Amino acid sequence: MGILAMHFGFCRLACCKLAKGLVASALLLVAVISHAGQLTLSSSSLSPGQKMPLAQVYGGCGGENLSPQLSWKGAPEGTKSYAVMVYDPDAPTGSGWWHWVVFNIPADTTSLPEGAGDLKNGLIPEAIQVSNDYGSLGYGGACPPKGHGDHRYRFRVFALKVESLPLDENASPAKVGFHVNANKLAEAELEVLWGH
Repeated sequence: MGILAMHFGFCRLACCKLAKGLVASALLLVAVISHAGQLTLSSSSLSPGQKMPLAQVYGGCGGENLSPQLSWKGAPEGTKSYAVMVYDPDAPTGSGWWHWVVFNIPADTTSLPEGAGDLKNGLIPEAIQVSNDYGSLGYGGACPPKGHGDHRYRFRVFALKVESLPLDENASPAKVGFHVNANKLAEAELEVLWGH
């Protein structure tokens, strides 16, 4: 009887270890799947944490005012469109500075070529671009005040659960931001610096 009890005890211990191992494996698999599905943003024009190239700087600061190339992947299931918003939180305005706001980017689009922020190029005809804080439609590059140090430029892509936002090119960046956040499934950010 003692041997039999010992045998059952050993089996129970082995089963417990096996169950714990299976649970740990399942949790690891869930973590890997979650990570694999995470929205990420990259660029062949920009390096995260580095200085913005002159090509993306505003013309008034000696740049070419070209929006950068952007690519994203890992959008969650149910994504029906994207929005891209570029913001400088360090501008001495009390409310930052909007450099680029574009929305209604089709769900099958996963990249924007360099220069897509210039409406004349017609590179994203389905999307809507609103006025930046320079007062012009489309992309407006970095141009902080001289001697103000490096500013942070936050490039963000948002995966949205709707095909389109109920807005047009006359909407303010703040209004677009409200609708974007109300319909957001995921977001990713790439931040660069520029100052002179």
